[in-house]
Amino acid sequence: MSVLRTRPVATPVMTAAFGDAALVAHALAFEAALGDAQAAEGLIEADVAAAIGQACGSIVIDPAALAEEVALAGTLAIPLVVRLRGVLDGAAAQALHRGATSQDLADVVMMRQVRAGAGLLLADADRIVAALSRHARAQAATPAIGRTLLQDAIPIGFGLRIAQWCAGIADAAAGVRDAVAGHAAVQLGGAAGTRAGHGGRGAAVAARMATALGLADAPPWHARRGGVAAIGAAVAILTGACGKMARDVALLAQAGIGETREPAAAGRGGSSAMAHKRNPTGCQVALSAAARAPGLVAGLLAGLPAEEERGLGGWQAEAPLIADLFLIASGALEAMAAVAEGLEIDPAAIAHNLAAAGQGDDIGESVAIVAALIDRTNLDRG
Repeated sequence: MSVLRTRPVATPVMTAAFGDAALVAHALAFEAALGDAQAAEGLIEADVAAAIGQACGSIVIDPAALAEEVALAGTLAIPLVVRLRGVLDGAAAQALHRGATSQDLADVVMMRQVRAGAGLLLADADRIVAALSRHARAQAATPAIGRTLLQDAIPIGFGLRIAQWCAGIADAAAGVRDAVAGHAAVQLGGAAGTRAGHGGRGAAVAARMATALGLADAPPWHARRGGVAAIGAAVAILTGACGKMARDVALLAQAGIGETREPAAAGRGGSSAMAHKRNPTGCQVALSAAARAPGLVAGLLAGLPAEEERGLGGWQAEAPLIADLFLIASGALEAMAAVAEGLEIDPAAIAHNLAAAGQGDDIGESVAIVAALIDRTNLDRG
């Protein structure tokens, strides 16, 4: 992964959440949880499960070397299981990965990364909503010129524009929360999704694994990829909602308008050629992410018509697409959280532009609408 490409668009914590170390750790956690659950259901001996767990907790794996093996095998599970069996003996080596298949491991890894990544996104979304709520209430009654089709329209309360940003981001964050809660589930189907090899205890094993791995319990979903697409679409919508705010802040910061500005920070927003400029760099990050997100979601949607019990090429494309969606979303939300918290609002510029438009100062029911939007948004956040 290129740091020069990734760091400008993603946060370090999100990069780590979808990095090699986390991926391998989740894969090992899958194998350990599988063994523990099978032992608890009497399918393997407790000491066998303990040996598997110990191996998963102590094995040292070089991600670069493993990647070469994955490239050849076509799936992470094959070389990982080979490595683990190399440090196990007898019954433990035979019991490892019993009743599971490569896609089970891949889907669980992806969903554990989704869970971790969603928590990071929602934390920054909460920062944005809290900051915008304050700005919206403070500016609810400030008359400002509204703009439609990029032209002066009639007056609005300046806080109404901010309240709409806030509500859009809050609604989109709720969508991510719901999508993850509804679809980030354990996957245990085995070779063809029948849970063969579990002696009729497959559902109980899966339920135990779900608890251990922090995922929802569910029947096998390996051939139904709608949940993955729903999560990706929800993250893209949240990214787009941040892009809406970014677009407006950037427009309002233009020379000749100057109603808002991003917070000043050393080394941010400058120009290599024009020292006088203060560019809306945070907005740039969010808008770039919003431009990329739809194409990534299109890739997830393309995988929905999977072939029979396990598709070829569709679900294998999902993990990198999901990773990219979470990475760029993290950059967008972090950038706009900083913008929201330090947003500079220029009342003199707002008043000047309103007067120049010559449309009076009747802001209609802006104050009431702001109150309704912000009250609903914060009630929904709990």
